Amino acid sequence: MPSAGGNNAAKPNKSAKPKDSSGNQESGRFLNAIESLGNRIPNPTIMFVYLIGLVAVLSAILSWANVKVTDTVMTPVPTEQLQHLNDALGGTLVPFDTSTGQAVTLPDYTVSEQTFAVHNLLSADGIQVFFSSFVDNFAAFSVVAVVLVAMAGVGVAEHAGLMAALIRKVVNVAPRWSLAFILIFVGVLSSVASDAGYLILIPLSAAAFLSVGRHPLAGMAAAFAGVGAIFGVNLLITPSDSMITEITNEALGNIGAAPLSVTANFYFSIVCSIVLTLVAVLVTVKVVEPRLGTYELSDPLAANSDDEEVDTAAEARGLRFAFWAFIVVVIVILAISLPPGAPLRDTETGQLIGATPFMASLIFIISLAFLVCGIFYGMGAKTLRGGDEVVGAIAKTFGSLGGLLIMFLMISQFIALFNWTNLPTIAAVEAAQLLEQADIPAVLLLIAFILVIFILDIILPGLVPKWAIFAPIFLPIFASLDVAPQTLLAAYRVGDSPMNVLTPLMVYMPFIVTIAQRYKKDAGIGTVIALMIPYALWILVAWIVLFAAWFALGIPWGPGAPVSM
Repeated sequence: MPSAGGNNAAKPNKSAKPKDSSGNQESGRFLNAIESLGNRIPNPTIMFVYLIGLVAVLSAILSWANVKVTDTVMTPVPTEQLQHLNDALGGTLVPFDTSTGQAVTLPDYTVSEQTFAVHNLLSADGIQVFFSSFVDNFAAFSVVAVVLVAMAGVGVAEHAGLMAALIRKVVNVAPRWSLAFILIFVGVLSSVASDAGYLILIPLSAAAFLSVGRHPLAGMAAAFAGVGAIFGVNLLITPSDSMITEITNEALGNIGAAPLSVTANFYFSIVCSIVLTLVAVLVTVKVVEPRLGTYELSDPLAANSDDEEVDTAAEARGLRFAFWAFIVVVIVILAISLPPGAPLRDTETGQLIGATPFMASLIFIISLAFLVCGIFYGMGAKTLRGGDEVVGAIAKTFGSLGGLLIMFLMISQFIALFNWTNLPTIAAVEAAQLLEQADIPAVLLLIAFILVIFILDIILPGLVPKWAIFAPIFLPIFASLDVAPQTLLAAYRVGDSPMNVLTPLMVYMPFIVTIAQRYKKDAGIGTVIALMIPYALWILVAWIVLFAAWFALGIPWGPGAPVSM
């Protein structure tokens, strides 16, 4: 049978060695050195064991030196737990102000001044925490469950051949020049679905590049840049927007300022989503692909899959089955989402977007769609025969994640113990105080703020946790400089995202390394970091320039959200 790849698909070179385009280029030599050095780092699992030891020693030294900081922090009020308790007691609990005796509504966050001292991991308390929390740390590491749930559906779809068929269709329809743009832009949009971009889009992008004769690691890196390095902006309002806006408004309430709307940075987010996608495309085409050169199919599985003949009639029949299965899934999801009072709407507000059951269900919905479509594709194309093969496909997928789960075990311990020592909080507060004491113009202070956030993301990845630390400190400072809170929030988005693709503490970094190893057996964390450095730096520079120009021109960040107070 002829291949369904069409004229647009080109076979990768199986004999030519990857070109070393570094030659006389200093940047090429630098990135090659970074890759070589990074790949000498021990196995990621062992590396995190060493890091736990380093944190233990450092926490002991700083604890003996009595290092501590005092800061104003925002603490979430456990309103959901209190509501459950109230319901269990028959609804008899009513919060009230002890000074006035009046009933009050509990806020989402409380603001208080707290002192953070370094906790010694080598003390009796620290040793007790290490042993007693080991299982709980791993059990609370929710990314493990997210990966397994997401990969169950994707594994069935991949085993059935649906993923390969979809890639061939995309390759045939999309012009070669637009493939990188489409994948990166979808990666930017994927932040609305939280982890789906990491787990689904990045592996697909590597396979899509391979199918058109481009280096799969370039496809992987391009999608990773879209999903991770441009995470803070989107064309849509995301759950993260709701969370950081709520934190902002709680901090603003303490200085008597008006609250922000969730759309306060909406115009800026739209423009950044498009501009930074174009920047990432240029980095892919002009920097990453020339450095990688021609891909050599070293993986026997990848090589064999490229040579397999495709039954175009069976594939077309399978895609028809999958399409109608997808339509049914969409109808079911709409039926339980759109009508007033639908199960996936918020039971109190009736909203569909935000902190709602629908948004919390996105990973499962996406996995379910892949699972159902994969099963029906297999029925149509006759690549799946019975429930045993479906279960076998899931088991095979989970089996391939064994090394990743071991890494997650140690990462969960490191993150939990690192946070217990208070070292990340102390580092963040000290950096904040340095910025507070700087006597420089507002725009330069904003850029300095961006750079501090960028650096701190190495040890504190995550959009929401850092903002909970910084919002109470910097909102009053910048308000005194006549800089609006929406401006500071926009600056925070700029600094938070680019480092996501470089920090080893990003929870999906081991998963990205696993993907890279499918196409380059000796790939390690150094390979990924060397690929992503150009993206992180160029996206950061372009984003800072765009932010500074936006600030200088006085363009509103969003509806009713001017640059100045």
